[in-house]
Amino acid sequence: MKYNNPVIKGFYPDPSVCKVDDTYYLVCSSFQYFPGVPIFESKDLINWKQIGHCLTRKSQVQLEKINSSGGVFAPTIRYNNGRFYMTTTNDTTRQNFYVWTDDIYGEWSEPISVDQGGIDPSLYFEDGKTYFMSNGADDNGVPGIVQCEIEIETGKKLTPSRTIWQGTGGRFLESPHLYKIDGKYYLMAAEGGTEYGHMVTYARGNSPFGPFEAYANNPVLTNRNLGGYEIQGVGHGDLIQDNSGNWWILHLGFRQQGQWAAYHHLGREVFLTPVNFNEDGWFTAGNNGTTIYCFDVESISNNVVQNEKKCYTFKNTEWDKDWCYLRHPHIENYKLSEDSISLKGTNITIDEADSPTFIGIRQRDFNGVISCNVCIPDGEAGITFYLDENHHYDLAIRRCDDGYEVIERLNIGDIKSVEKTVSLKDTNNASLVVHASNYNYAFYANVEGKKIPLGTAQTRYLSSEVAGGFTGVVIGLYSYGQTTNYAEFKNFECKYL
Repeated sequence: MKYNNPVIKGFYPDPSVCKVDDTYYLVCSSFQYFPGVPIFESKDLINWKQIGHCLTRKSQVQLEKINSSGGVFAPTIRYNNGRFYMTTTNDTTRQNFYVWTDDIYGEWSEPISVDQGGIDPSLYFEDGKTYFMSNGADDNGVPGIVQCEIEIETGKKLTPSRTIWQGTGGRFLESPHLYKIDGKYYLMAAEGGTEYGHMVTYARGNSPFGPFEAYANNPVLTNRNLGGYEIQGVGHGDLIQDNSGNWWILHLGFRQQGQWAAYHHLGREVFLTPVNFNEDGWFTAGNNGTTIYCFDVESISNNVVQNEKKCYTFKNTEWDKDWCYLRHPHIENYKLSEDSISLKGTNITIDEADSPTFIGIRQRDFNGVISCNVCIPDGEAGITFYLDENHHYDLAIRRCDDGYEVIERLNIGDIKSVEKTVSLKDTNNASLVVHASNYNYAFYANVEGKKIPLGTAQTRYLSSEVAGGFTGVVIGLYSYGQTTNYAEFKNFECKYL
């Protein structure tokens, strides 16, 4: 079968996966967005459906006024004795914790903290013992992959934290995951930083705490030397074995805007790469150690069809799964229905590291058309292409002295500029339209049957290479400056070409 990467498109970074019977479950980072840690399920590793989130209550995670790319970092999902566990870091509070559930479709527990520092925590279960790993420094200040044994009911440390592996010498050693395969213990990690030098490395040993011998041909997977290739940043992965005994890595990567355009704005996405074990027990991955757009494998049946959703609307998405808020929302300002949404804006803008009236859906591909009818009584409301509070493009309708106007506003760092305005008599028959491509967004207003261009903006200024951070563009619907009235959004459509 041939399948295409990425298998989950858009800003869903740092994937971790586990398998229960014939179903795979995957979680990703969510940073400042809420609900936190989206959960996906799949029967074939190719087609993934989001089924919920792990962190759905304010009591589970502190997100108040955190900066973009703070908050919830790389999670790990594991299953043991009938129970799912998700462990993660709130990087803003520098706290490692985990939650659990006996029902993957239901609510998760209150957080249980572990007194071990670092980020990217992971759990490993064996013979009634629970090992907790993270990357940081141990109790003696030795940096590397740090491990302790914990009491799983309470998170209490049962042993001192000590470093078990220091990687292969690459910077930013992270993403530790431990596996037992054919009697050997494999410790997989990421190095090089989650940018163009990212890579997957691993080592193996005879016990869960080492010593570990590094694979001689590390990195086992990286695209760092593929100049002129659009898939970059490959790393931070998790191993999984399918029901037929085949092994895979689900990992992050990103698609840069073009062959030689070293910018990415869709965020870090989920890729699937095949793994092969040699007779000596070491494994290789991908196409000569790289990830490519299309793999042709015999290990997935030709009966499997890779499906891709191309159009997102209010009716064919779910508010509590596909959409997200900035930090903890003031939910009284949102009226959600099957085919519309009403938003009451406050005095908090999307330029602030706070909780504006905002609900968004991740941009999943480069080329598409996004449109929505927006009707406002006062204030401002519209569509934003949002990377962070300092980098976003807004197409909005606002009240002015003599009626209404459509505005195109660019927010790039400290530069905030309204580029063009179009006057409106009222907003009942106005719609906002954006054409997205690899390199540009083009903004339009449909007014009384006329499509009026407002201008364009380069996507590169919403990229991580320009803005920094770890997120990707989220297509947000927002409202600002209302008092008692609500802005109404109808006929939302995001159609990828």
